[in-house]
Amino acid sequence: MILSCHSIAKSFDEQYVLRNCSFHIEDNDKAAIVGINGAGKSTLLKIIMGELTADDGQVVLAKDRTIGYLPQYQIMDSDNTIYEELLSVKQDMIDAEHQLRSIELQMKSAEGEHLEKLMDTYTRLMHYFESGNGYAYKSEVIGILKGLGFEDYEFKKEIYTLSGGQKTRVALGKILLQCPDIILLDEPTNHLDMASISWLETYLLNYKGAVVIVSHDRYFLDRITNKIIEIDNSNVTTFSGNYSAYAEKKEILRVAAWNSYMNQQAEIKHQEEVIKKLKSFNREKSIKRAESREKMLDKIEVIDKPVETASNMHMRIEPKKISGNDVLTIEDLQKAFDSQLLFNHLNFQIKRGEHVAIIGNNGTGKTTILKIINALIPADKGKIELGANVSIGYYDQEHHVLHMEKSLFEEIADDYPTLTNTEIRNTLAAFLFTGDDVFKQISSLSGGERGRVSLAKLMLSEANFLILDEPTNHLDIMSKEILEDAINNYTGTVLYVSHDRYFINRTATRILDLSNHTLTNYIGNYDYYLEKSTESQNISNLVNSVSDSSFSTDVSESKLDWKQQKELQAQQRKKENELKKVEDRIAELEERDLAIDTEMSKPEIATNVAELQKLTKEKATISEELTTLYEQWETLSE
Repeated sequence: MILSCHSIAKSFDEQYVLRNCSFHIEDNDKAAIVGINGAGKSTLLKIIMGELTADDGQVVLAKDRTIGYLPQYQIMDSDNTIYEELLSVKQDMIDAEHQLRSIELQMKSAEGEHLEKLMDTYTRLMHYFESGNGYAYKSEVIGILKGLGFEDYEFKKEIYTLSGGQKTRVALGKILLQCPDIILLDEPTNHLDMASISWLETYLLNYKGAVVIVSHDRYFLDRITNKIIEIDNSNVTTFSGNYSAYAEKKEILRVAAWNSYMNQQAEIKHQEEVIKKLKSFNREKSIKRAESREKMLDKIEVIDKPVETASNMHMRIEPKKISGNDVLTIEDLQKAFDSQLLFNHLNFQIKRGEHVAIIGNNGTGKTTILKIINALIPADKGKIELGANVSIGYYDQEHHVLHMEKSLFEEIADDYPTLTNTEIRNTLAAFLFTGDDVFKQISSLSGGERGRVSLAKLMLSEANFLILDEPTNHLDIMSKEILEDAINNYTGTVLYVSHDRYFINRTATRILDLSNHTLTNYIGNYDYYLEKSTESQNISNLVNSVSDSSFSTDVSESKLDWKQQKELQAQQRKKENELKKVEDRIAELEERDLAIDTEMSKPEIATNVAELQKLTKEKATISEELTTLYEQWETLSE
């Protein structure tokens, strides 16, 4: 066991957030803490890290174990570049490398006992450097940066110039490089695109330490976790398995709890009616029997009514009128910012009733497409045509459709002046804004609360074409499920951008993948997209790897023209030549490395400081080059 929490309690303004919270984390656990917004998930992480003091209970971290923590928001204003900031984590390796070079210089002129001491220090330091993967620490830093979605040109950006999301990715990279025994991650996927999330999933799955994650990304949790720690009404329950297994068990428990409550209520009601009837007889025996039943009833431990949080928020979107069959037609769409081309020659149509998701990496232009359709920014080129009777309801991830200076009540009343005060309050209550909450200013709301207000306006719009930009951002899992149900029951047309793969899987009937400045169409949900995109990649790899003798047959079947055949053949031969060169160089270096080991074991070399230093330096150079060559070989051999 690496971490344990015993009877943790925490309250704010006499309202308990956590009560009698107990759980433990084993050495290789991949655990998730789940619960609705405000349940106390981030509070629990802060208590574990000592940033908040618990009212009661204790946190125990196993002796000599290290812990890394990624909070949701980063305060980071260093003058370092992104690369320098991550490289600072490897300062011990940098210092060891400098010390090794310094000792090598000293050994040139040292003699006798001093030389022996230097050689002993050098040997110990070299062992430390090699065991810490010292020869490859720069490659490790670059690998982490690229995995988290940073491009080469971004490595030189100063930290203080970065956005909040970029700073979070830098902080995450530093934690992964530190390799602590346990990592606490608070919403780690919020600022990552799909490719980076997929990379992080693989990294954490193979991570040798323990990981505790707070996240609303159900697809992410499904892939990684083997334990779910649920916070529900200040109580903590631990479930084994991933998120889907937890959701299934939770539903079984919910039904059982509700049935137990209803059965007990029915029994109590029955007993009360019997008691009332016995008393009405007004006989000594009947009164005694009634009193006996009353005593039994008083001893019953009454089951609390289960809290049905999911039923508190209601959302139903219905179009006021039916649109034509052709909802949206886009032809030859193009957009660039300065010299950066986002996309060109985009062509697609959306028919009535379709639920279309646009996916792709950050910066490819997904949100830009939605803004162009909504006439918020102009296209450089192309045609956009809406069909007959199409009315758009737009959900903006930055909530520009909201007015920061208005109250919630004013926001709804000004946009929908025909609604009565009661209707406005009922609408806001459906999205969990009750009482004086309706007079809060929009500017004072959290991201999740602003999202709920935008959804309320979307529901009132009665539009038949919903355009949604990251609609699940800042929503807790329960709110996401309510939104999913509302979209699945919606009879109009939906076009949205999302990184939430679970949401896409449940709601999309079609996927448009924006990459390499163009769109690829997939008829199906996210699982179908994964299957087909993997197949396409495998076919592409197969075409690139077939021999010249079988190449013409495969190309003919793929209807490639003669020029494409020649280009593919030339590319294949080039890859084979590069692979052969890399393999030859690896063999040459490995042979030389063995030869150096043999030479260094000779007595006359062991006492020759200059020669020993020369061979050690050559061995280090070989090791560094081999690391690079092995990576090249893996890439080419794929």
